[in-house]
Amino acid sequence: MCVQDAEQVSEGMENMGLPRNDENEHSSSQFDAAAQRYSFPLESISEDSSIGDRRQILMNNFLPAIRSGEWSDIGGRLDMEDTHICIPNLAMNFGYAVSGEEAISFYGVFDGHGGKGAAQFVRDHLPRIIVEDADFPLELEKAVSRSFMETDAAFAKSCSVESALSSGTTALTAMIFGRSLLVANAGDCRAVLSRCGLAIEMSEDHRPCCVKERMRIESLGGFVDDGYLNGQLGVTRALGNWHIKGLKGGDRGGPLSAEPELKLITLTKEDEFLIIGSDGIWDVFRSQNAVDFARRRLQEHNNVKLCCKDIVNEAKKRGATDNLTVVMVCFHSDPPPPNVVQRSRVRRCISAEGLQNLKFLLQG
Repeated sequence: MCVQDAEQVSEGMENMGLPRNDENEHSSSQFDAAAQRYSFPLESISEDSSIGDRRQILMNNFLPAIRSGEWSDIGGRLDMEDTHICIPNLAMNFGYAVSGEEAISFYGVFDGHGGKGAAQFVRDHLPRIIVEDADFPLELEKAVSRSFMETDAAFAKSCSVESALSSGTTALTAMIFGRSLLVANAGDCRAVLSRCGLAIEMSEDHRPCCVKERMRIESLGGFVDDGYLNGQLGVTRALGNWHIKGLKGGDRGGPLSAEPELKLITLTKEDEFLIIGSDGIWDVFRSQNAVDFARRRLQEHNNVKLCCKDIVNEAKKRGATDNLTVVMVCFHSDPPPPNVVQRSRVRRCISAEGLQNLKFLLQG
């Protein structure tokens, strides 16, 4: 998918009668207005200011109670090229002491293509490269973006030594540090945040059909042919693929980029969970549909890992043919509360002329 059904999301907001608030949303400079259209304000402009201030203080004091789960399935493919990672404390995992700081948790989904070498390499090396970056942990955005590129370069060197590794992978990672959530995406995996039951896309699918990506590709000498980058690849950002001529390298880097797009937000108590899925999930789930499904399952059993399994199994029932991987991070110990749908009363009337026409119609 390249474009979410905006009308459905808008309708969902109206049906749920959600308040609006965008004060805690932040985007990196790499995100333009098109990407920001998925960030919906949550605080009513008519709300009393003193009530709003008190509410904002309570929201800002929120500290996530993080719990996570994951599930993978080969799906309809002959080989499993998806992989994933969940690290509760990134710095501690690599023996890096961050004194006086809260733990940084790290989650990622990597969807390989043309083999599993790239996906496994990125899974195994990207977290360590982030931790060893000079800007970690004070400037996470710089550290993460640079680490994606460094990992890609390191994989290129590995492929030059062992050509059997030649392949590519998309990569989507999420890091949680205190109340901050940083999502980095290169490819068509997707991260979706549930806020009071409303799906907020934290990443944009990097596919040739996206106008912004197509403009970037063409500015670098690439082209889109029948929906494929240079007629060869179904994504426009990925790590690896150094073996495919014309996609990477050169003075300007080539049309296939390993640079991730970043999105940073401050979590509040209204934020319930984050779903990270490989593209096989999103072939059969819309973002809002996935959030609705996950909320129902969590309300039934409140088991995050089982919820991930439920999503994968449902995707198979819906006819998914790709590898399937889901990582979910919940921000509360309790299951999501039921949504109270406010149904407005609409007065309907019919004109005298319309009533007369209806009478004639009924009488034949």
